[in-house]
Amino acid sequence: MPARFPGFDPRGVIPAVLLPFHDDLSVDEAAYRAHLRDVAGVRGVTAITTNAHASEVASCDPEEQDRVLDLTLAEIGDRLPVVNGVYADGTLQAARIARRAAAAGASALLVFPPQVLARGNAARPECLADHVRHIAAATDLPLIAFQYPAVTGLTYPLDTLVRLAEEVPAFRAIKDWCNDAALAERHIQVLQGLARPVNVLSTHSAWLFPSLVTGAAGLLSGSGSVIADLQARLFDAVQAGDLAAAQAINARIRPTAQAFYADPFFDMHNRMKEALVLLGKLPRAVVRPPLKKIEAWEIARIRAALTEAGLLARPALAAE
Repeated sequence: MPARFPGFDPRGVIPAVLLPFHDDLSVDEAAYRAHLRDVAGVRGVTAITTNAHASEVASCDPEEQDRVLDLTLAEIGDRLPVVNGVYADGTLQAARIARRAAAAGASALLVFPPQVLARGNAARPECLADHVRHIAAATDLPLIAFQYPAVTGLTYPLDTLVRLAEEVPAFRAIKDWCNDAALAERHIQVLQGLARPVNVLSTHSAWLFPSLVTGAAGLLSGSGSVIADLQARLFDAVQAGDLAAAQAINARIRPTAQAFYADPFFDMHNRMKEALVLLGKLPRAVVRPPLKKIEAWEIARIRAALTEAGLLARPALAAE
């Protein structure tokens, strides 16, 4: 099946959705469909990402990933472009995922770096670049390269990104998690200034406002599974140059970012599930091992953050 949105240009507000599970750890398809409808119905959302970190892709086998993409396309695929994650340590496996996603009707692919390259990629960045080239050879869908922080050992040097942009027409964007404000700004300046621009999509959700002010073409974020409306309003305000409005919206986003992205960092999507339960949008906050449910005190902190953000009503005070 061809892409349902041919010529899709990855930009704007692209939430990465969560994946609900039953208590027996099987996928809760009904809750997932409801979650998709909720996020996709937000004004200003330009696409939806699935089979990514937010949907616990590392804990889903290939058949489950295919099913998740099919469910996503069936529920919202006629309304919005769907970006499918390509998460695999092996390049041959990644190419197979890419071909299946293209055949199913995805509109773009989010290419994760193979974890096997974490020890020494800086010395041989062409291994990471070749991973992208092989996926591009398997499909003509637009590719979004996931740029990791330098500390992970899975960072594309900027000159490598420029070379990929020159060589691979399908390379259309990066999901920028470099976690370096100066480098993030440099990515925007260089990549979006190319003859064939490569869009920079911020995933610096802990400091989203400053990352957008420097000129990012959009954002791709798991926290959009909870606060897509605030993200869309922030992006629109920044694009309009309305700094006062952007600052006011950011003040509402800040408490959620501080709650979601606290240590340990790997619990971020765990916390987002708890937030959606508190908001009445998920029936339960089950995560798959090795993740485990967070404790009551942290859920209380999430409740307080949602309240401060104006997303949850303040509890009524007991009568004296």
